[in-house]
Amino acid sequence: MIKIAILGFGTVGSGVLEVLEKNAAGVARRAGEEVRVKYILDIRDFSDHPRAELFVNNIDPILEDPEVSTVVETIGGTKPAYYYVKSALEAGKNVCTSNKELVATHGAELLALAVKKKVCFLFEASVGGGTPLITPLHQCLAANVIDSVCGIVNGTTNFMLTRMEQDGMSFDEALKVAQGLGYAETIDPSADVDGIDACRKISILASMIFGSEVHPENVPTRGIREITIDDIYFTKKMKLAVKLIAYAHRCEKGGFACGVEPMVLPAEQMMAGVSDVYNAVLVKGDMLGDVMFYGKGAGKLPTASAVVADVVDAAKLGSSIHDSLFWRASAPLKGKITDEGSYTYYVRVNNQDLGTLKEDLGGVVLSLQNKNQTAVLTLPMTEKELRKKKEKLEKDGIQVATALRMLEV
Repeated sequence: MIKIAILGFGTVGSGVLEVLEKNAAGVARRAGEEVRVKYILDIRDFSDHPRAELFVNNIDPILEDPEVSTVVETIGGTKPAYYYVKSALEAGKNVCTSNKELVATHGAELLALAVKKKVCFLFEASVGGGTPLITPLHQCLAANVIDSVCGIVNGTTNFMLTRMEQDGMSFDEALKVAQGLGYAETIDPSADVDGIDACRKISILASMIFGSEVHPENVPTRGIREITIDDIYFTKKMKLAVKLIAYAHRCEKGGFACGVEPMVLPAEQMMAGVSDVYNAVLVKGDMLGDVMFYGKGAGKLPTASAVVADVVDAAKLGSSIHDSLFWRASAPLKGKITDEGSYTYYVRVNNQDLGTLKEDLGGVVLSLQNKNQTAVLTLPMTEKELRKKKEKLEKDGIQVATALRMLEV
């Protein structure tokens, strides 16, 4: 029998218990033996819970119990999760986590510790929630060199952009709806709307595919606060969609680029049609070509199912999984990672002087005007070139309201 402990009994932690109890037979068949929860750590009072006998408010009994082979961490954040997870690994226990901040910040260290202690540190649920990404990248696509990953990895912002596009809502209105439905935090939604959540997720994926630690603080990150109903109007007229995209790709001249930013996509692209809280990630392998992963990126039972899948893998594969699932530790860079590629940009300005706009941008491929605004699609240019052109526009009295890169896949 496999006995586990769950750290944190919130949405995901309670979902893990529910999955294990509802699908006990199927999980046991896949793991090779029964999986049973022996402890649940939470400082809150659960004395009225039907499984009250499982609850403890101190991690020591879990660390000291030799029967507990695997610890599931669903607390979130790094305090006290980092201490708990590190302590569990040092005690020779497998750890399965849904904690994206923990993996993005301390992944290299915790993976190395797992290797040293001959246990597992698994984190499938940390990126795609219930949508599998880590295991396919690590196992199913093992014969490929991954050239790039890009996509929608934050359901909250995708829901908001969908409401703005389909219902004509402003950013503030869409945020209020998302908060009312529990998709966005009521007090501080910045992790979602400012791209922080997506940044952590792409840091994990980039670390995996490039084999070296990518620090979140080095990933250029922009959220969706700048997107207005004017942008939605113009992009729909241009047969484009606006999505918050996280990306990481190898560069032609060596090295790699990654980032998080709102981008425009041609409406016919498959990812442009991904709506509401759904996620979609496109992976390019040198042998396979393109493959897309689509599904719910959050939710109690979808995320819990990914955590339980890691528990099963820990039981079946053991520490041998880290013969290939790891990345090298590296020091943070002094600045942001740069992307020197040339891209088409959607640019909106609060001015109808199309002649000056075209001249300063070096020409455009499409232009639209409405009220006192103009939106254009530029010729391909680098981000550095765009900055210089924006400076020239400002000198000519034209302020750029929005500039969004075109996603090329």
